[in-house]
Amino acid sequence: MQIDIKSWIYAARLRTLPLSLSGITLSALIAYSRGFKVDLVFIMVFLTTLSLQILANFADDYGDGVKGTDNASRIGPERAVQSGRISPRSMKKALLFLGKLCLLFGMLLIYLSFKTYRAPAPLIFIFIIFTCLYASIKYTIGQDAYGYKGQGDLSVFLFFGLVSVQGSYFLYTHHFEWDVLLLATAIGFLSMAVLNLNNMRDIHSDYQSNKYTFVVQIGLYKAKIYHLFLVLLPFALGSLFVKLNQHQLIYHWAFLILLIPVFFHLKKIFSISDLKKFDPELKKIALITLLYALIIGLGQVF
Repeated sequence: MQIDIKSWIYAARLRTLPLSLSGITLSALIAYSRGFKVDLVFIMVFLTTLSLQILANFADDYGDGVKGTDNASRIGPERAVQSGRISPRSMKKALLFLGKLCLLFGMLLIYLSFKTYRAPAPLIFIFIIFTCLYASIKYTIGQDAYGYKGQGDLSVFLFFGLVSVQGSYFLYTHHFEWDVLLLATAIGFLSMAVLNLNNMRDIHSDYQSNKYTFVVQIGLYKAKIYHLFLVLLPFALGSLFVKLNQHQLIYHWAFLILLIPVFFHLKKIFSISDLKKFDPELKKIALITLLYALIIGLGQVF
């Protein structure tokens, strides 16, 4: 049987991958700037994160597809299961394969990071790996899918923010640092902003499909106010991080230049009445998140 590679690449939603890699890249740069070796562990963190994100994208495609949430009234890009490009049965097989791959990468990562470490930290990270797997699958799959109950924002904050930045930093260094927690929170908020844009775009179709996202629960106007805080607070947190580390050089503050595109982005958000116009803004905030991580991280290295 011939495999339609293009359909699987399409279902993987490659445009979401830079966002998922922002946190682990930021933490690696900070760890490296503080004298820690990150090479092999970073490779395994990268592979684990990448496979988990693709697993989550496939699960989202499958869950919304079989429930009928992805339908003709949905504004966003057409999904693979919805369009018939990939059958539900084939997607289930792919989910099983990716789940095993994530588990393999995760266990290798924990071994490489903690092979000479005797404290209970390895057990905690084994639990985190299984929790990540569960969260990736249960966002839209099953009767009790938490994405349908408005809990997606919390999940994104935990996994794209705290686990991605603070968790991977611990894997590199075996240390917990309070200033890194500031950046973990910042990346978490920016990642939540991307989800918030997605949910604002889909507010009508989600409501019709009984998918009660946080946006559906609070309404479009309040979601825009919520978005304002999600996008601006990371710059206050980043400034506090720089201040705590007593950096004086101007390039340590270079991330603040991103406030310029953020200003135009927010101006656009508050003027939107046609829900379709939210879609291009997702890419902008995802790119801003990646640039935020790179600028702050590289500012610590040089």
